[in-house]
Amino acid sequence: MQALSSGSVGIDFGTTNSVVALSGAAGNADLVDFAAPGGISSVFRSALCFWEDSAVRGGLGHEAGPWAIAEFLDFPQGSRFIQSFKSVAANPTFDQANLFEKRLRFEDLGQTFLRHLIDHAGDALRHLPERIVVGRPVRYVGSRPDAALARARYDAMFAMLGRPVHYVYEPLGAAYSFATRLTEAATLLVADFGGGTSDFSIVRIEAPGESGAGQARCTPLGSSGIGIAGDRFDYRIMDHLVLPMLGKGGTYRSFDKVLEISPGHFANFGDWSRLAMMRNRRTMDELTRLHRAATDPAAIARMIAVVEHELGHGLYEAVGRLKRQLSTQDQAEFRFESDDLTITADVTRTDFESWIAPDLARIAETVDAALTGAGLAPQQIDHVFLTGGSSLIPVVRRLFEQRFGDARIASGDELTSIAHGLALIGQAPDLADWIAAEEPKA
Repeated sequence: MQALSSGSVGIDFGTTNSVVALSGAAGNADLVDFAAPGGISSVFRSALCFWEDSAVRGGLGHEAGPWAIAEFLDFPQGSRFIQSFKSVAANPTFDQANLFEKRLRFEDLGQTFLRHLIDHAGDALRHLPERIVVGRPVRYVGSRPDAALARARYDAMFAMLGRPVHYVYEPLGAAYSFATRLTEAATLLVADFGGGTSDFSIVRIEAPGESGAGQARCTPLGSSGIGIAGDRFDYRIMDHLVLPMLGKGGTYRSFDKVLEISPGHFANFGDWSRLAMMRNRRTMDELTRLHRAATDPAAIARMIAVVEHELGHGLYEAVGRLKRQLSTQDQAEFRFESDDLTITADVTRTDFESWIAPDLARIAETVDAALTGAGLAPQQIDHVFLTGGSSLIPVVRRLFEQRFGDARIASGDELTSIAHGLALIGQAPDLADWIAAEEPKA
């Protein structure tokens, strides 16, 4: 990591996936590929797996990306799996993760993740480029996110790269990537749907001839964001199809009273990796007592089986599969089968859309806030570029069609456009114009 090469690197550190792109002096940008267990891919899962290993210094072995998932699935009971850790960056209540006998802060997790990502990139990142551009959300996840704290944690995480890091709002990276498609001046709205946040940015793109340079110049006009995205949509499916079968909404007996089971028992089902943390003696003892008192003990038995037999990953794989199917079909079957639990249900696209309707309403308000901040009306937007996995959901696209018209909607490279644009921004002469506003250090 000590040697420098000309050019720039764009790092899209995402809640669910991370992508890296490299740009050279010629002004083009290429994605970095990883020889993952499932095949060559430019998408690196934002995940970590830890296990006790006496042969490793410090006694803690670890992996990242798709290799972390493979390690966890091979040895779930002896591992601790962490994904979507980006979502706690702005959370002041998160101090450290307790992993066996170790306590790791956000920046410790982040640096471990980066080391593995760089190692798995091989020769591509053997010599780090001079300019490093990292994407950051317009708004961090959480009810009261602390942007200054997140910035301090990002700084500590990326300090391992050994040189200054430039932060750019993630949708602006996608905007810069999209600008390479255009030959005429335009006002562009980028809607970036990640795992944890939905971010929106508006930019003015000048034609190459207007800027006096060989490439189009982009001027940021306004941004907005909200901590609602793909992970929330996944949980809506889980909440409607799975959790009722595990006892949510049920009751238990306490002396001569019948009481509702506390929703707190199901809080960790919002993320399958957190289910692994429930497999501890205290939680299992609580569930055993609940099983004895429940009016529907079979439902609690199913919940115990999910926790005890590490079924969370499979359940969320089934959730993701259903969501993808409903993006192309009007109806699909939710199916999860294991030795301990089987769940099947026919789900219509209309069902799913009704489940996420409250989330879509808040996303629509956030889009309007971006327009207001830029001082523009919907009819003044020439192009709308949808990116991120959830942009493929028909009702999400329809939200923008209703506001801007179908002819102005564009998409493509949903998972990689941000990193591609960040790498290009790193080569731009006006880099300073793209850097996100500095927050005071926490």
